[in-house]
Amino acid sequence: MSKDVLVFVGTYTRPAPYIKNGNGQGIYTFRLNTETGALTQVALMEGIDSPSYLNLDSTGRYLYATSEVWGWHEGLVTAFAVNRASGELTYINKQPTQGSITCYVSVEPSGRYVLAANYWDRQSITMFPVRADGGLAPASSTIEHGETPVGTVPARQEKSHAHSIVPDPTGQRALVCDLGLDKIMVYGLDLANGKFVPNDPPYMRTHPGAGPRHLVFHPNGRFAYVVQELDSTVSALSYDAATGALEVLQTVPALPEGYNGDSTCSDIHITPDGKYVYAANRGHDSLAMYAVDQASGHLTVIGHHTTGGQIPRGFAIDPTGTFVLAGNQDTDNILVLRIDPETGTLSEVRNVPCPTPVCLKMLSV
Repeated sequence: MSKDVLVFVGTYTRPAPYIKNGNGQGIYTFRLNTETGALTQVALMEGIDSPSYLNLDSTGRYLYATSEVWGWHEGLVTAFAVNRASGELTYINKQPTQGSITCYVSVEPSGRYVLAANYWDRQSITMFPVRADGGLAPASSTIEHGETPVGTVPARQEKSHAHSIVPDPTGQRALVCDLGLDKIMVYGLDLANGKFVPNDPPYMRTHPGAGPRHLVFHPNGRFAYVVQELDSTVSALSYDAATGALEVLQTVPALPEGYNGDSTCSDIHITPDGKYVYAANRGHDSLAMYAVDQASGHLTVIGHHTTGGQIPRGFAIDPTGTFVLAGNQDTDNILVLRIDPETGTLSEVRNVPCPTPVCLKMLSV
């Protein structure tokens, strides 16, 4: 029996120097058939500016979206209620993020707080209490990474650039990939008081010029994988849940050997069974495919598969681990790919139009 999955797609609705077109109309909802790979649009939430990143709480009742608008002095996070039957969203409220170019939002496992990362100015990360109705109270904690960067890519590492904030599986800490500082910052989460608190150790430094962007945990919680935007690499990390300490186990390329074109990494995800990791290349316009050694956490490169379009800024793996959906920002399409469970390789199933797709999030219904 097939199982349907709702796919929420954030888009750019306004122009910015780093996008070709901003022709999205808001947050699109599709229905994915996990037997056939059919992808059908079922709803559209308009009236939200450039909802570039989305995330759901653990119950699937609420969705949170950033507004990443070039030129705004402050971003927004907007809360929606999810109709699991129809895929429609109902607006609840929004809060300012105390920083600009808000590029990432997440929900810690208990669902009591939403976390956001601001790429550009003012505070780097922000924490919002969640109200009983799923809406957001004003920010309860903010932290700015004010230190002088030491990265080796001056055009991109002239200051701190927080690019993601990911709660660990225990909900005790949050990991922040700071592209400008070449660091993965580690913070404790004080859920009683709604505060970020210092952690010891406070961070893990990546190799110079890496530009850490997004991070994903292995289902066992002992490993994590970080995609590094600036030098197009992926690092396998060990994670000590007791202390929050990270250690690099291995770093592998995201681009094929011999490729000399312009390309930057964007996104990374792992299959629900923890067997395969995929990372997106913008420029090469591909998904790098890796097999995971379950004992050591190490990665073995499988190969690369085209995303069927240009600038895959975001992609997602469905909760059954059957399909990868890659959103191509500059060619207005989503490519549906089937995962071979024995090899981790990908095969194209269908190509679906969607304007300026940026972030894809899935919910089993």
